[in-house]
Amino acid sequence: MKALFVCGSLNQTKMMHKIAQHLPQFDAYFTPFFCDGLGRLVQRSGALDFTVLGGRFLRQTLQYLTQQGVAFDFEGRRGPYDLVVTCSDLIVPRRIRRAKLVLVQEGMTDPENLSYHLVKALRLPRWLAQTSTTGLSDLYDIFCVASEGYRDLFIRKGVRPEKIRVTGIPNFDDCHSYLNNDFPHRDYVLVATSDMRETFKYENRRKFIEKARRIADGRPLIFKFHPNEDPHRASAEVERYAPEALYFSDANTDHMIANCQALVTRYSSVVYVAIALDKEVHSDLPHRELKRLMPVQNGGTSALNIARECLKLFGEDPERLAPSPPPNWSAALGERRSARQGVPH
Repeated sequence: MKALFVCGSLNQTKMMHKIAQHLPQFDAYFTPFFCDGLGRLVQRSGALDFTVLGGRFLRQTLQYLTQQGVAFDFEGRRGPYDLVVTCSDLIVPRRIRRAKLVLVQEGMTDPENLSYHLVKALRLPRWLAQTSTTGLSDLYDIFCVASEGYRDLFIRKGVRPEKIRVTGIPNFDDCHSYLNNDFPHRDYVLVATSDMRETFKYENRRKFIEKARRIADGRPLIFKFHPNEDPHRASAEVERYAPEALYFSDANTDHMIANCQALVTRYSSVVYVAIALDKEVHSDLPHRELKRLMPVQNGGTSALNIARECLKLFGEDPERLAPSPPPNWSAALGERRSARQGVPH
């Protein structure tokens, strides 16, 4: 049997790779995220390079998959496939709809803002509301989600309950493992910035930085830039409005959270790592809601759980899959790049 794993961001790509490693019954192929029809023409023009369809996201995905030595099938052209696993149903190319399709939640979904309600009411393309419409395509066979809290959230939005499986999600299911790291700093306030401006949303970055300084209240302050934002602009803003702070672009965010006293962010999945590690959290979402949605911590077995759900679609006995140690990503990728890009002034 053949399986296609549809990647996207680096986080999505690592999740897909982890799941594939638990499905030796399939000949596994990988592809960056793609679309068809008119969207494919727009994608090739470079107009979508700020999304997982191109730009930095695509380069990171290709670099990671090349380092792992996996088999590529760009846009799934070597099909048909028996199984397709993906982290997004905002776009579901016709080519993969004939297979058994498994959707895996990537992380936190966007808030239900005006775009979300307009998309639902007017039946507009789901991608216009970004990840707030995750799960609403109903084009998949099963939807693997992070927690019972998210199960309830997706059902409220209109996802069919019989399609949802609470499996946990890779990369957010063993947060305590991040405590073992070599990030050199300790006991600071970490500010995880967003890529709101790169995705055409408004953000007052000066106001956000000033808020972070008030929260720090004399404690050391470190900024970790979102991987999709312009690091030159972001660093210039930190140097101007928080000259005492350090800032990083490529360091491991999870390790930085593990070593901090407090996390300041807007609307990001990294907040779940902080909550799992019992850190002080400041975000745009109520803490009680975040606790309710918190991904299950199952010691890194979510990829195995998802693989078992995939096998059930083919009448296979999922118990044939024995638990295996989580892959050692740091060994596969080499030494983590955590060079400081700024110094205190």
